[in-house]
Amino acid sequence: MANHKSALKRIRQTASRRLRNRYYAKTARNAVRRLRAMTDKAEAQAALPKVASMLDRLAAKNTISKNKASNLKSKLARHINKLG
Repeated sequence: MANHKSALKRIRQTASRRLRNRYYAKTARNAVRRLRAMTDKAEAQAALPKVASMLDRLAAKNTISKNKASNLKSKLARHINKLG
């Protein structure tokens, strides 16, 4: 167990941040999954900016790496361009 007040606080902070990061990462994964499942091009194009900004926010807060966010955005854009 922790021996210092600051260590106890650090444990609490880490736990709450971990939960927050997991929630936002899962939400983004679900948004990406929904976007990939779309078959209507106009609907997908309308949803892409929201998903891209969500990924950018996660990358800015280091919840996911900036390269992962970039790769996901690129693949989503390619997927939308392929839709008929």
